[in-house]
Amino acid sequence: MATAAASGIHLHDLPEPILTHIFSLVCDVRSRNAMSLACRRWRTLERATRTSLVLRGHVRSPFLLPTCFPAVAHLDLSLLSPWGHHPFLHHHQQPPPPPPLYYHHNLAEQTALVAARLAQTFPRVSSLAVYARDPSVVAALAPLWPRLGAVRLVRWHQRPPALPLGSDLAPLLAACPALATLDLSQFYCWTEDVPHALQDHPVAAASLTRLDLLCPASTEGFCSSKLADIVAACPNLIHLLVPCVFNPRCIEFVGDDALLMLAAGCPRLSLLHLVDPSTLSPARSDSEAKEDAAVTGPGLEELFAKLPQLEDLALDLCHNVRDAGPSLEMLSYKCPKIKSLKLGHFHGVCKGAWLHLDGVSVCGRLESLCIKNSADLIDSSLVTIARGCRRLSRLEIHGCHKVTEAGMKKLSSILRSTLVDVAISGCQLLDAARSLRALEPIRDRIERLHIDCIWVLPELDQPPQTPEKTADDSDVDQVDEEMSEESRNKKSRYRDGNDGSNESSSFWLRTWASLRCLSLWVPAGEVLTPLGDAGLESCPQLEAISIKVEGDCRTCPRPRQRVFGLSFLARYPGLVKMKLDCGEAIGYALTAPTGHMDLSLWERFYLHGISDLRLYELDYWPPQDKEVNQRSLSLPATGLIQECLSLRKLFIHGTTHEHFMRFFLMMPVLRDVQLREDYYPAPENDMSTEMRVDSCSRFEEALNTRLLIPD
Repeated sequence: MATAAASGIHLHDLPEPILTHIFSLVCDVRSRNAMSLACRRWRTLERATRTSLVLRGHVRSPFLLPTCFPAVAHLDLSLLSPWGHHPFLHHHQQPPPPPPLYYHHNLAEQTALVAARLAQTFPRVSSLAVYARDPSVVAALAPLWPRLGAVRLVRWHQRPPALPLGSDLAPLLAACPALATLDLSQFYCWTEDVPHALQDHPVAAASLTRLDLLCPASTEGFCSSKLADIVAACPNLIHLLVPCVFNPRCIEFVGDDALLMLAAGCPRLSLLHLVDPSTLSPARSDSEAKEDAAVTGPGLEELFAKLPQLEDLALDLCHNVRDAGPSLEMLSYKCPKIKSLKLGHFHGVCKGAWLHLDGVSVCGRLESLCIKNSADLIDSSLVTIARGCRRLSRLEIHGCHKVTEAGMKKLSSILRSTLVDVAISGCQLLDAARSLRALEPIRDRIERLHIDCIWVLPELDQPPQTPEKTADDSDVDQVDEEMSEESRNKKSRYRDGNDGSNESSSFWLRTWASLRCLSLWVPAGEVLTPLGDAGLESCPQLEAISIKVEGDCRTCPRPRQRVFGLSFLARYPGLVKMKLDCGEAIGYALTAPTGHMDLSLWERFYLHGISDLRLYELDYWPPQDKEVNQRSLSLPATGLIQECLSLRKLFIHGTTHEHFMRFFLMMPVLRDVQLREDYYPAPENDMSTEMRVDSCSRFEEALNTRLLIPD
């Protein structure tokens, strides 16, 4: 660089094609925005090489659309404001509703005008995402880009009941015969809509290679006959994600015959996710299953034999699959490319007896493994899996009640060189402290972590449970002995909980040197402050945290502390993004009975201390009252969020009052605010006291007309 500067060579002296290629390699949006501010030439290059764009404003005036992004291939219109409404209507200061005939004529004109402007501005779009509350949106946009290869539809509102079957998808499939990817994972529709639309448009259906139907809003899965219709219409599928009816008590349930039919119809599948609809719910469900599914080991072996290209498999059921070990061994032989596996309610996944590998441990090429609700998974099973699956970089166990701290610690010791992503949830013998102690061997390497904030304070000082010795424990003990002394000496502080002091029991000041993303599940009424005593005191690289609060606030006792403990997170200096999801915390939206707290007090409890954090982005789901289907931001919550002066992006996944939103205008650097009712069912009609379309428009206009905020 010094030689180049001395000779007068500048970056601009590079040939235009090379400089353009350098700009095209930058993916981070903020970095690209900063580059565009350097000079006019860089601005032109950045705009000419940007291939992905998310529009967030209101298309109330077509001439406001940016015209300097000619290379955009992926266009996201699903977050246009006001969120969830028709993107082509001019809502601001509308006159009284006109007669129906004139109204439809006016809508058609506005739709045609904005659609034509979009096609002119973004001529190279090949991937599109849009919120389609009714078929008119898709009917207006799909013909603009007949070469669309990927489409993602979004809808959290209820499906219009008067529509014929398949009407939501018909305009898209008719206008885009070369469609390869269809993502309906956030699009609520009836299960009858998809097969009907695919059968009516065989050319587009035959061109599909990726189909995602895993929508958490749908409580019904696809029965065997509908699954057969989808497979018959889409024989070239490579990726298929679909909720299925596995309950053997239901008519046309999915069993061995349906799975074999699926494999015979789509033999090129490399990704297959078949899940029970109840597993898609954001709320946790009971992990115990009393009945067996109609999916058997021999049936799975035949399925794997017919899908040799399989790389990613998820079978998440709510009914038991017995003696799955031999079939999982067959998976390794018949599907040699398998890298990711997710199993729910599978028994006999790995017996872990003696020294030989069995069950899933035979799949040595696995890089990601998720085991949910396996009643017979024990510590020796985990050790055997670790010995056989040496490439594992991600591991998730949920609802495995026989797994202890000792088994997880031995697994992490064996997989120290590869394991960087771990999730432990719903395991009775693994509270927060034990989970963190079990991950001690990879504490300096782990990058992503999920644990349940279950505080069993009297047991923190108890030694970990020691499982019974098995024949393969000698191998594990050898691994433990080979751990470096440097790793063992990282305990810098120890407090003896029996010294009679008043301090809460804690053991080591641990530094999680590489941890960047932390996810926590917290029962309603619990607090965050014991997190440090459990072992998460120092996380210098932590950037993002996700906190999910779940439970019935109406029945839980008043919290032991007055605040949730967000101020505790201030000890993580790099924390800039937070998701605080209280959507599954149920309470009283109106006046609470004597001795109970209403939702506004619970919001004050959970948000207190957020002003101590230097957050850049906040996603917040307010608690709800299911009896009135209300998720609304209260006045105390608004005031507390407003005190977080470093926020630049704020997304409220609910609704609120317009005068509450005015508080956010006093935040000095806030640039992006949006209300998203992205939960099912989203409110159909605006309440008189809540944010309406015109309210959103007035707030956004006030936000955008403030003094210039530095980037």
